[in-house]
Amino acid sequence: MLGAIIGDIVGSRFEFNNHRSKDFELFGDGCVATDDSIMTLAVAKAIMETAKGKVPGSQRYDHDFHSALSGLTVKYMQEIGRKYPNCGFGGMFYRWVFSDSPEPYNSFGNGAAMRVSPAGFASATEWEAEQLAETVTAVTHDHEEGIKGATATAVAIHLARKGATKREIRDRIVRDYYPLGFKIDDIRASYRFDETCQGTVPQAIECFLESTSFEDTIRTAVSLGGDSDTIAAIAGAIAEAYYGVPNDIKARALSYLDKELLAIYNEWQEFAPPNCEQFQVLAK
Repeated sequence: MLGAIIGDIVGSRFEFNNHRSKDFELFGDGCVATDDSIMTLAVAKAIMETAKGKVPGSQRYDHDFHSALSGLTVKYMQEIGRKYPNCGFGGMFYRWVFSDSPEPYNSFGNGAAMRVSPAGFASATEWEAEQLAETVTAVTHDHEEGIKGATATAVAIHLARKGATKREIRDRIVRDYYPLGFKIDDIRASYRFDETCQGTVPQAIECFLESTSFEDTIRTAVSLGGDSDTIAAIAGAIAEAYYGVPNDIKARALSYLDKELLAIYNEWQEFAPPNCEQFQVLAK
């Protein structure tokens, strides 16, 4: 989850002022935690609160658990989101956050994938990653492309956590989600701002797959241009699961969270602590 927050913060100042190079100061003037970070933390809170009541089985669909998770996802995305009305919400999502009767609105925007990383980090199996991702996504982004973008992201995170190689992650994404027949260097010059899952999730995954480190993932994602904070958030979440996050980058990023958001992050660290063994990349 922290990788998504870092990607969001680093990419925030480039969202509407693209920087198509990997050469830039990682944290600089204009960096902020946007709706990407805030909604990621809201989803994490929903998962944690649901799990206090019941932990889902990993081999069958638990209707009671997922019904509770759906309701708490709405609760915390609204409750937390309303405290940050100017954090960068899109128009339809803003109306959803402040609605007295929030309903999904058939969206396939990349908001589905930017906030889903807690599902990938909390899951015990690939199947569970998909189920958690669909539940927390469908409260707003119930279009099939929205669900696909979220589940692809969560599955990539889960696989990276469990020690999968980049080849294995690529093969899974290509087989079940998106073709990845491009290189970032080849599309950078022509890539344009795109807020859809299908126009950002494959690119974000490719940024991770071509990377050499956590920081290189973030720099590559920003360098692509387009919706920089969201692409970097999606790529950063997968990179965290695969590489881990350097302590200096972690400390700098957490300084951008206010007291309430930091409290949710700290609670998440207790709920889903990182497994140091998963970051032994040289053995992969």
